[in-house]
Amino acid sequence: MSKLWQARFFTTVNQLRDLPDTQVPEIAFAGRSNAGKSTAINILCNQKGLAFASKTPGRTQHINYFSIGGAHIAQHRKDPTIVDEIECLLVDLPGYGYAEVSGSAKLHWQRLLGDYVQRRDQLAALILIMDSRRPFTDLDIQMLEWFAPTGKPIHCILTKVDKLNRNESVNALRQAKAKLDSYVDEDGEGFPFTVQLFSALKRIGIEEANDKILELAGVSDDEAAAQVELIEMEDDVEPDDKQAD
Repeated sequence: MSKLWQARFFTTVNQLRDLPDTQVPEIAFAGRSNAGKSTAINILCNQKGLAFASKTPGRTQHINYFSIGGAHIAQHRKDPTIVDEIECLLVDLPGYGYAEVSGSAKLHWQRLLGDYVQRRDQLAALILIMDSRRPFTDLDIQMLEWFAPTGKPIHCILTKVDKLNRNESVNALRQAKAKLDSYVDEDGEGFPFTVQLFSALKRIGIEEANDKILELAGVSDDEAAAQVELIEMEDDVEPDDKQAD
């Protein structure tokens, strides 16, 4: 059981001045609207409604934070999170690139996203979600180029790989790696960019993504596994004494 399964809603903000003053690592998820960002977050955290997928993609204008740690696995979802025990925060950034969004909203998002990914000291890494059939749009590249100068890692997740056959999947991954390898710093050194294939429908790449996210956050799954084992032992002894969620 992954520690990501402990994820709980923490806070939502619409302005940089309202960002939480926590000092734990933040792992941000960014991606074009309809790339499957919310679905990826939900399946990685094993929760159907954690990240909200709007019926009108591109309408969500807020940065949503989810905490890892600060709440034990069996805790009721309405019980308060212990802020001092949070180990890292997952950050769901607004989706970008949806045609029906007004110009003023697009400008707001551009400023919000650009300032956040370039200036947020707590941001440890960026998870860039892209549709495997249409990766590296102009806006995806803009996000890469905003973030690259920080020198921090980017892990690209190519979603909806179930829509591709085997050869197409292999080619998509190879081309993505080549694209990422083309980015180098002033000394000709490559940036810490990685990429993988992913499908929520076929459950492809979930373990790989989980392990990478926890690695980037500096979080271990050992404690979560121990808690699960303890809960299972307690269930064996007292099967009728279970807390409803």
